[in-house]
Amino acid sequence: MTVLVRTILAWAATILAAVGLTACGSVGSTAAPDATQQTPATPAAALAYQRALVQVVTRVSPSVVQISTSQGLGSGVVFDRNGHIVTNAHVVGTARSFDVTTRSGKRLKATLVGAFAPDDLAVIEVAGAKLTPATFGDSSKLRVGDVAIAIGNPLGLTSSTTEGIISALGRTVSEPNGATLPSVIQTSAPINPGNSGGALADINGRVIGIPTLAATDPQLGGGAAPGIGFAIPSNVVKDIASQLIQHGRVVNSRRAYLGIQVGETGGRGVYVGGVEPGGPAAKAGMRVGDVIVSVAGKQTPTTTALGTVLAGLEPGQTVKVVVRTQAGARKTVQVTLGEYPGS
Repeated sequence: MTVLVRTILAWAATILAAVGLTACGSVGSTAAPDATQQTPATPAAALAYQRALVQVVTRVSPSVVQISTSQGLGSGVVFDRNGHIVTNAHVVGTARSFDVTTRSGKRLKATLVGAFAPDDLAVIEVAGAKLTPATFGDSSKLRVGDVAIAIGNPLGLTSSTTEGIISALGRTVSEPNGATLPSVIQTSAPINPGNSGGALADINGRVIGIPTLAATDPQLGGGAAPGIGFAIPSNVVKDIASQLIQHGRVVNSRRAYLGIQVGETGGRGVYVGGVEPGGPAAKAGMRVGDVIVSVAGKQTPTTTALGTVLAGLEPGQTVKVVVRTQAGARKTVQVTLGEYPGS
């Protein structure tokens, strides 16, 4: 009996010990964790991606500057070793001189070289300064899904960085000032006030675009729509900036032009308020008072719609333009599109 009792007691103690351990665990035991347990290792791919992002910021940030005018703050990207900085036309506004602050905090004076509002681009110059130029990539090789990193000075916060992807290519968007921008890059990298004119870079640290605006959402009271920003492609930037530096103006805009002054009609077409003598519209027989109903088979109920249609056409193209005359008659004219004049 003694042996049997001892065996039963030992068996019961084992069961109670097991039950006790389970209960402690269920109510949050404070016992020290097993020393053999380790924190899961970060995947190598995640670490490599993180290192790549850090390298992009390290490479591009020295080429991004803050631009100050009496109207506000914006960003710019150093274009070459001669002190030229490319930015948005809406950042420079009507100013002719600027305060430029580098990433290191150095403050410099700059003057306007030239601006081209239709593409919302401008170039300013810091004479005699040793600035670090950015490397510009080939925007024609971008793909939807490519990583995009926006670097700028939103709200005056120097070298702020946001990250996302290329959401779409070839968008046509209209800015608040009425400019229509064709073939822009849509990105999910947040574009905040002050990012305008900064850098949109790829994972290799090449500038692929100049952020210019964020989409607005009427349901948010006109506030920025999260994750929808737009940037001017780097190939357009290189082309326009080079022309401004060489000539002080754009001599080849590569944008279609009708040669008219326009007005709204409440969505019933675009009112022709003026016709440039000798321009494309004048040569086609269009007159003041005509209302443009469609161009190249696409409806133009508003000036924004007309700008969008023209943005997709080329100088030298001959297109059909349907107009409604002051007498109410509809007529179709053939217009050979001109080239938008430089500034």
